[in-house]
Amino acid sequence: MNPRVVVGISGGIAAFKTAALVSRLAQREFDVSVVLTEAAQQFVGAATFAALCNRPPVTKAFDERFPLGPHIELAQDCSLFIVAPATAHVIASCALGTADCLLSTLYLNMTCPVVFAPAMSTPMWEHPAVQRNVDQLQRDGVHMVGPESGWLSCRRQGAGRMSEPDAILAACETFLK
Repeated sequence: MNPRVVVGISGGIAAFKTAALVSRLAQREFDVSVVLTEAAQQFVGAATFAALCNRPPVTKAFDERFPLGPHIELAQDCSLFIVAPATAHVIASCALGTADCLLSTLYLNMTCPVVFAPAMSTPMWEHPAVQRNVDQLQRDGVHMVGPESGWLSCRRQGAGRMSEPDAILAACETFLK
């Protein structure tokens, strides 16, 4: 049985890059499930991820495919949980343990390694509240990949660019062996 990886995608423009990450995971024959937040669906379509991992993504906390709830069933026997992009909202929800959406509820139920790939504007990334939340997640054992500096969708240069899919995958390799 191939290791199971759950990829959570939150609502930022960098979500388009996560398609390449999911594709690379599937090509390595990992059993990949995708969770799309409502905001993520404004940037990327469910059909893309259904084609890449051969199953429709999970978009709702109440999904009849999961009688026990997707936050329970997706976490069972999961080898790695990746959140890419990890927006300021999802970082805060997970750091505070709010369980206010499927992604943050799923995070609270994960017992496997967790990797976040943050993506947001430079002012957001540098804001003390975001840095506090990132620090809390790291103290809780979350592994951060990036963000990088570069061209951002706000038409500026700076820190906050989501790491490239290959860099995220390379950071995850130790957890996937």
